Amino acid sequence: MANAPLQLKEKDMKKTSSKAAYDRVLLKISGEVLMGKNEFGIDPATVARVANDVKEAVELGVQVCIVVGAGNIFRGVSGASSGMDRTTADHMGMLGIVINALCLQNALESVGVDTRVQSGIRMDEICEPYIRRRAIRHMDKGRVVIFAAGTGNPYFTSDTAAALRASEMNCDLIAKGTKVDGVYTADPMIDKEAKKYERVSYLDVLTKDLRVMDATAISLARENEIPIMVFSIREPGNFKKVIKGDGDFTLVTDS
Repeated sequence: MANAPLQLKEKDMKKTSSKAAYDRVLLKISGEVLMGKNEFGIDPATVARVANDVKEAVELGVQVCIVVGAGNIFRGVSGASSGMDRTTADHMGMLGIVINALCLQNALESVGVDTRVQSGIRMDEICEPYIRRRAIRHMDKGRVVIFAAGTGNPYFTSDTAAALRASEMNCDLIAKGTKVDGVYTADPMIDKEAKKYERVSYLDVLTKDLRVMDATAISLARENEIPIMVFSIREPGNFKKVIKGDGDFTLVTDS
């Protein structure tokens, strides 16, 4: 299903097609994205491609911050389901996020993008602690900020961390990069009859269990009126396209 033209907010309509439709964007990617075609770990070529995608967005003048998951290293929920203490498992997952954040920072700086990692768990020798005003100042100066270690608390997913940081940073958009190009009625990898949504409400995401993000993240984004754009991060250059309002994606919003 082809996308209908994106209806932007009035404040965004001053933008031209050669510029981004949003000023400050939080990019949420799963740890699995960094695996590439591997079964686990980090694929350097994939990380480099993601870094180039972010660089293109920065060059448009967009202020970018990032939250990444840790599914390529360790998933807290999976650890807990196998009998591990949930708090311990979640802390291990947060450390996995820090590893991915440092990897992304290295890749971004290698292509000339100034980057800072801020962690919800203090580890001063390798990254900054999360300080909201400092993070905003970094983005005002054109730096990419990667928020690591989730919220710093167990029982909260990296999706919830993304919605929380996007709210704190006053972001215009949460861009969720996935393996598919939007939100479907069912998993398009399994159900060939699945239909793609061009636009869907937060409430429909929750009531229809569309699994865009977890319920806490969706509710937080809705409360703060931050649209969620779901797109394929696997297509090179797609991040730049979607934040200009082009390309294939689904927009989750009530407006």
